[in-house]
Amino acid sequence: MAGKLYNGTFENCFQMKYKLSASIFTIAFFFLSSLATGQTGHSITVTAQDSPRVRLRLAYHVGGQQYVRDSLVADDAGKGRFMGSEKLPTGVYMIVLPENIFFEFLVDEDQYFDIRFSKSDPIATLSFTGSEENNRFVAYQRKWKSLQEEAIKISTRMNGLQPGSPEAAAARKELTAQETRMKQYLGETADANKGTLLGAIAKAVIPVETPAAIVPPGTHNPDSVSKLLSYIYYKDHFFDNIDFSEPGLIRSPVLGGKLEQFFRQVVIQMPDSINLEADRLLEKTSGNSDMFQYVAVWLMNRFASSEIMGHDAVVVHLADRVYLAGKAPWASEEYISDLRKRVERLRPNLIGMKAPELLMGSFAGHYVSLYDVKAEFTILYFWEPDCGHCKEATPKLKEFYERNRSTGIEVFAVCTQYDKEKWEEYIVNNGLSWINGWDPERRSRFDFLYNVESTPMIYILDRDKKIIAKRLSVDDIPSFIDAYRKYQVH
Repeated sequence: MAGKLYNGTFENCFQMKYKLSASIFTIAFFFLSSLATGQTGHSITVTAQDSPRVRLRLAYHVGGQQYVRDSLVADDAGKGRFMGSEKLPTGVYMIVLPENIFFEFLVDEDQYFDIRFSKSDPIATLSFTGSEENNRFVAYQRKWKSLQEEAIKISTRMNGLQPGSPEAAAARKELTAQETRMKQYLGETADANKGTLLGAIAKAVIPVETPAAIVPPGTHNPDSVSKLLSYIYYKDHFFDNIDFSEPGLIRSPVLGGKLEQFFRQVVIQMPDSINLEADRLLEKTSGNSDMFQYVAVWLMNRFASSEIMGHDAVVVHLADRVYLAGKAPWASEEYISDLRKRVERLRPNLIGMKAPELLMGSFAGHYVSLYDVKAEFTILYFWEPDCGHCKEATPKLKEFYERNRSTGIEVFAVCTQYDKEKWEEYIVNNGLSWINGWDPERRSRFDFLYNVESTPMIYILDRDKKIIAKRLSVDDIPSFIDAYRKYQVH
């Protein structure tokens, strides 16, 4: 399960398309200015040999985003100097010219050096004075680029051959040899530059090698067991080549890319699985406060914005584990207060929990209880007569309900607005025969217990009133129930 070294995550980490971003993460990474130590200040002289009066911008990476740190207009000789009384946080930086022409370089402990290049071909003409690490970085970039180009050339040729042919087998062997050379070069670069940002970057790009799984003789379904063991090894060792004591990786495209790959492609998208791996990763970074902050913020922002059902449980877990546990000194009191309020609205209605009881009046003229509903599935539907989206969803849900009510499905609908006459009129005119709950004073606290901030909103409960789905569209209800019936464990 080793990743390829010439596409996807590993594709030339330092030839990424440049984009400027005016925004920052939900919680900004301003802490990074505290990373640098040693000699104070920075002075980086930049000379664009063929570009008088050119505007130069100094930018840097954070995860998959890039941000401008400083800018200037060069003199008539194309020369300018970025300087300041504080050291720059270590990381991968860029000099950006008009038309988004750019090149990358490293800012590590030594921050007094000169850069020279030609605008017509910055990479080919780039040179440094006073920074041996950047000279090695340039050599690394050029060599790595040539190795990648050769791998892509072989791969393209192989794709045009007949699968299983002798020519395809020979090309596969050639590609394997090229990949071995690439890994060997990365390893040599990492070893030769151990203890530096360049060494940490080179090592981080090396994919994890998964050894052949050992399956005991007589094992049932040995192929499946072998794949499972290989997956577990790959997952557990995914970050083996990441040096979490090197804060410079925070301001590089490498670490953010690895995090995204791991939590999008490797980890099963179930809250319990994600929470387990998030805890393991936070523990790995606990020795470096800035790395811990970066990972904690990345995780919170990643899952707070996730559209995958159930990921709100990850937000609650991270809040309890870090932010509300006093382990997030970077977060403002206002942020912590808002997060606490949000989490308290999420906590009662997480998937897998028993749905909170609702007791309220009804269109039928008597009190109705959610827990009294006897059905294989209860669809809890929060709606309003005048809501535009509800006007589309309610007729669809009515049609589904009338076709399936005899199969163990019931709807408990709760109107969230206060106009009783309008509510009753809609029920009569549209023939809504399901349970129609009415609680205009919200004595049941349905808005808090189910985090009802907009309508329509749908929850699906099983026969024991356990929440098994939330925030589905009406169109997704049939396929969800069919799949649940098929795959649920009895």
